[in-house]
Amino acid sequence: MKSKILAVCLLAASFMTAAAQTFKFDFTPGKKAPAGFVKVTDKTLYSDAQGYGYDFKTTWDGKSNAPFFFSVKVPDGNYRVTVVLGSKKSAGSTTVRGESRRLFYENVPTRKGQLLTETFVINKRDTVIKGHTYVKIKPRERTKLNWDNRLTLEFNGDKPRVSSVTIERDDKVPTIFLCGNSTVVDNDAEPYTSWGQMVPRFFNDKVCVANYAESGLSANTFLSGLRLDKILTQMKKGDYVFIEFGHNDQKQKRPGSGAYYSFAYSLKQFIDLIRGKGGNPVLVTPTRRRHFDDNGKVLNTHGDFPKVIREIGAREKVPVIELQDMTKALIEAMGVEGSKKLYVHYPAGTYPGQKKDLADNSHFSTFGAYEVAKCIIKGIIDDNLPLKNYIRSDFRGFNPSKPDEFSSFKWNLSPFTLTRKPDGN
Repeated sequence: MKSKILAVCLLAASFMTAAAQTFKFDFTPGKKAPAGFVKVTDKTLYSDAQGYGYDFKTTWDGKSNAPFFFSVKVPDGNYRVTVVLGSKKSAGSTTVRGESRRLFYENVPTRKGQLLTETFVINKRDTVIKGHTYVKIKPRERTKLNWDNRLTLEFNGDKPRVSSVTIERDDKVPTIFLCGNSTVVDNDAEPYTSWGQMVPRFFNDKVCVANYAESGLSANTFLSGLRLDKILTQMKKGDYVFIEFGHNDQKQKRPGSGAYYSFAYSLKQFIDLIRGKGGNPVLVTPTRRRHFDDNGKVLNTHGDFPKVIREIGAREKVPVIELQDMTKALIEAMGVEGSKKLYVHYPAGTYPGQKKDLADNSHFSTFGAYEVAKCIIKGIIDDNLPLKNYIRSDFRGFNPSKPDEFSSFKWNLSPFTLTRKPDGN
């Protein structure tokens, strides 16, 4: 009898756990929500006690065209998000991002009365590894949306219109973990952006991207900061780990540093530890800096580091995505002046509190990050990685020598602005 009671209790507990990981929210203006949904009004503000609500001092009344944030308190993991975009009362144009400006859907148009259902999978994490062991995040990361206790969605666009949001735990989809520096990191605020936060837009809902990169990091400091340790606690057999370093590693002057020494050793550690847990490492050569010679050709400012990455990839039979070559072609195709649009080049006063011109030749603008993300997708296809099966059907291929027209790129600014450059260069 006791065993039967215990079995019933365990079954009930499992249902409660499953229910706690599925959330359904209704944003329509009606007074009643459909069965199983929680009605959201402009008074539904986030608190840890409630566990959901509008966040970062934004709300939405169903008519406003201002961007807004909605957060839900959830444990670490991957979550399938189903958004029904559109309104019965007005036309809309909606962009969906998550956590630190990760792009999922852009400028989705809806007619008055039209409802479109879109689905994606997003990763949420905090700093806890196990017990009292934590990821060693930087002070600048402590307010980042990536490292808190909740999953945050950003609804933006010319006329954001949302009817409902469903969030449910999904532990089955493969995950692509990203390791890297400021050219990969998720940036919370405009205008600095990276390919790591743009690349989710090009994948369907059969895969999830989890970006662990941070500005200023090198291969060895990523390891010593226990970021790979955290990844290994979340990674399952068959997952992928993309590794892009070189920018900051080349500036290290301590004994034993250098492309063929500490850097090569660190990459070997990545490969062995990832494979030891059944994962698939993928090496990525570093993105080019915007530095030209007198003939308008982009210089290699990374010394032997790209060469070492290629050699280790060949020796260890690890795929290598050639961002070094693709970004060279991309920059040269846009020319000495035109390529400024790929990077953070903005005159003073472009953003709130920006008192000086921004002229950064290492870190990308939103447009540049979008183009480099397309290079990553091209690299996946060129290397014939199984991940190519998860690329969205609206990706039409990409030739870095023939980049998109800048005038065709549309990005609605997030409310957050930070003109202090990322760490590293």
